[in-house]
Amino acid sequence: MKRVLVFWFSLLWAQTAVAASPIVDGQYVVEAIARNAIIWDVRPADAYAKAHIPGAVSIGDAIKVLRDENTEDFIATERIEKILGAAGLDPKREIIVYGSRGSPSPYFGLYTLQYFGGKSARVYHEGIEDWSAAGRAISREASQRPPVALKLEVDPTLAVTTKDVVARLNNPNVQIVDVRTPQEFMGQDIRAIRGGHIPGAVNIPFEQNWVDPETRVKLARKQVGSNAGMSLKPVEALKQLYSKLDPNKETIVYCQSGMRASETAGVLQHLGFTNVKIYDSSWLSYGNTLDAPADNVTFFNVDLLSSRISALQDRISQLEKELAEAKAKK
Repeated sequence: MKRVLVFWFSLLWAQTAVAASPIVDGQYVVEAIARNAIIWDVRPADAYAKAHIPGAVSIGDAIKVLRDENTEDFIATERIEKILGAAGLDPKREIIVYGSRGSPSPYFGLYTLQYFGGKSARVYHEGIEDWSAAGRAISREASQRPPVALKLEVDPTLAVTTKDVVARLNNPNVQIVDVRTPQEFMGQDIRAIRGGHIPGAVNIPFEQNWVDPETRVKLARKQVGSNAGMSLKPVEALKQLYSKLDPNKETIVYCQSGMRASETAGVLQHLGFTNVKIYDSSWLSYGNTLDAPADNVTFFNVDLLSSRISALQDRISQLEKELAEAKAKK
């Protein structure tokens, strides 16, 4: 009897989580369009121009447009108000965010809307590839919505700062998920003044959410012809992936700059985690905050980098010389 009750409770939990999920499929998008929901394409302008969901609006590459290129944090709220407002993107409306299948960009768009008070934002994980493959209409004409005057207010429950993270270290009611690569986690791939990871963090690379976590590598090597492997794993497989985490605890997710973290945060919401926070500044800030405790610490070797750059420049100069000599012989 106990096993039966556990089974039914688990099934009910999974069904409830999916019903409240921020992740939706193509049919949901069709129905959302019918009820006048806003569709936001977060891809670069050139990709949007080639093919997009009819009626979808674009501000260009959302990650580049809405974040400071140095800190990789949000630009000033006043600027975001103008950018989103000009596109008619009101976080208070129902908005479906999409891009390319499996890309973290739509999840960053989802996080942006939620961060600025959106309660009806969803992400179409399968993206333009799924939409096109289903034979649905595609547009190449830019769409515009009436501009809106926005006064955005931040939801402080969705994000944490470096100070917040340090204050939560060793708190048994807080769990931290590092979604970077194992090499970054172990301090072998250094992308700040120092490498390593936040003490107590669990390393679950965000690609593990996909049916085939190696898809991007395979695409680069031309071992596969599509990004189909970047589809989300079934709910049960995702639950197993995060089985060591407690859905009811405060869960902080981080990566290098918050982008990859936003995808895992969306997946955790998909699974019914009730208190998910994104550490938006992520390792870029934590790794550069030298008094913040860290494990597997390694420091950036400036001299080694200079040597490699010098060697690379020498090689480029040699290739340019060889190319000039080859042209002269013709």
